[in-house]
Amino acid sequence: MGFLTRVKEAFGLETRTDLSPTDPSWLAMSYTNGATAAVSARQAENLSAVLACTNAIASALAYVPVWVYRREPDGTRREVPDHPIMRLVRGGVNRGMTWPEFVEHFIASALLTGNGLAEVERAGNGRMTGLRWIPWQNVTVAQLSSGRLAYDVNDGLRTRRILEGEAIHLRERTDDGVIGRSRISRANETVAGVRSADEWARQFLANGANPSGIITSDGMMTDEQVTQLRTQLADRVQGSANSGRPMVLTQGLQWKSVSMSPEDSELLESRKFGIVEICRLFQVPPPIIQAYENNTFTNAAQAGLWFATFCLTPWARRIETEFARSVFPAGSNLELEMDLSGFLRGDPETRWKAHKIAIETGVLDADEVRQIEGWNPRTGSNG
Repeated sequence: MGFLTRVKEAFGLETRTDLSPTDPSWLAMSYTNGATAAVSARQAENLSAVLACTNAIASALAYVPVWVYRREPDGTRREVPDHPIMRLVRGGVNRGMTWPEFVEHFIASALLTGNGLAEVERAGNGRMTGLRWIPWQNVTVAQLSSGRLAYDVNDGLRTRRILEGEAIHLRERTDDGVIGRSRISRANETVAGVRSADEWARQFLANGANPSGIITSDGMMTDEQVTQLRTQLADRVQGSANSGRPMVLTQGLQWKSVSMSPEDSELLESRKFGIVEICRLFQVPPPIIQAYENNTFTNAAQAGLWFATFCLTPWARRIETEFARSVFPAGSNLELEMDLSGFLRGDPETRWKAHKIAIETGVLDADEVRQIEGWNPRTGSNG
């Protein structure tokens, strides 16, 4: 690409096509089919299951070890501890954010909005000096006539442009090949149903007259009397603070109970099923977010393995390939790896059995195992 073309793109002088993002902002992420109200990402995150699933995935990936390797011509890999990315991992991606904080924000944005965006900061010589996470609700995406993408970022004070190649764009599955579409948007009716059950429960508690039913009278009541009765009931009976409070009726008024308990309406069961639905949506085993209703010792032990294999690994590979595309030079033999084997550190028995097998088969020696555990080599060790 010529210098003049790049200048035109940078200053917005080249013809561009504004893209209508599937998830245009934080406040309006989802579609509606006319029957189900759209659920925004912010509303969805008010559901504890959505928040817990998002936190579980983002936090888990934020704290796994990260390495940069150089692949040699003979196929072997060598660690590159002095690569700029490794300095960011150790010292923070910028002055205000550590690596774990950056990864949590980056992945949570992709989970909730379908897109995670980060600007790659470079020195004058092109060397990467930092990463800066950009809230997706501040971004408008445009496609230039050259086919490249441009990200117009409005921080409330000004709008600036970031070109493709100057940013890392982590996407959920897309409909147009450009902008990711969140799973909240794709499964809007599921999320809306869970939210409706929670709203029903909240209203049940807020209007918790117990019992609830119909008040009848032997005679006619004036509008003023009806209004006065309704006010007295609201003050003395309705609300969770008045739950179970006896009600005194006079002047021939009678109470006919038509109440349903939460159990009778299967509210509690529907809310439990809603948690499973959200877990299915995010591919998170229920025990990971403390949903232990159908938990056993056996499936609890497998939940972490399932979580790492089928949920975290795909996200880790997305991040690795996006760094290879956007951060490392074209044709580079460098690669980023998020080491999910760190999850074994939470299970000492499994971890040490794996070490034992590695030593016995000659894959590792004793000092290499000590290094993995964070210990210094033994003095005078022969391996």
